[in-house]
Amino acid sequence: MYQKRQLKELTIKDNFLFGAVMMEEENCRGLLERVLCFPIARVEVSREKSIVYHPEYKGIRLDVYAKDDRNTHYNIEMQVAARPELGKRVRYYHSQIDMELLLNGRDYTELPEVYVIFLCDFDPFGGKKYCYTFENRCLEGVEMGLQEGSKSIFLSTRGENEAEVSADLVRFLKFVKADLNESEKDFEDDFICRIQQTIRRIKGSRKMEERFMILEEMLRDERAEGREEGRAEGKAEAVIELLEEIGAVPETLRSRIMKEKDLEVLKRWHRLSARADSLEDFLEKM
Repeated sequence: MYQKRQLKELTIKDNFLFGAVMMEEENCRGLLERVLCFPIARVEVSREKSIVYHPEYKGIRLDVYAKDDRNTHYNIEMQVAARPELGKRVRYYHSQIDMELLLNGRDYTELPEVYVIFLCDFDPFGGKKYCYTFENRCLEGVEMGLQEGSKSIFLSTRGENEAEVSADLVRFLKFVKADLNESEKDFEDDFICRIQQTIRRIKGSRKMEERFMILEEMLRDERAEGREEGRAEGKAEAVIELLEEIGAVPETLRSRIMKEKDLEVLKRWHRLSARADSLEDFLEKM
């Protein structure tokens, strides 16, 4: 059963709060500098492309889309649950960024550097590392990079290799890992202190509370729609299975049944398919 959440109960590992915090460009710039280990003069966060609903992005999109003063583009997303398809999700994000830039009139030779960054509250690859960086390289020549301008970075709150990454990044990842009470403690870090102050300001904002409530409603509707679609698909498959017992189901009929989303219609067809003596009998009565 879905449990209703409140804004005051969230930590930065929640997608909504993470996105709201990173809407402040100094916060986003500070995070990117810690991850990439080089200074960034300025970051511009796209409010239109972050925390929005869009069917092309498979429902509710809760990530941060930004670019810096060198026109390098960044997509940052919080991940709290391990998923086997993380690699393909990264691939999808890279392709969406490139396609959007090309549709805006750019030639492929003008495509900027792109980083897709996943901040994971688990170890995505089991290597006990705080940071995993991927880029395209030639398998036959380890030092030969493709130089296509894209990198994928997975940060993990479960790392153990503190000697191999910056202390600043480790402190931030420990802050992300912390529960609600632990996240309020003093991490002796100016950047984390700034993040904590931003979170307090967000939680005290009536406007942000309203936005969170609207998003929660959208997420509930999306989950309900997904469950309804799943039931309809299952019922459609059941209709086809019964029909296959009395004859070969033509592709046109199969397609019509699978495209039907009205559960009541599918239930009626299911009853018909159970009683039909032939496909012709079913088609006549459907």
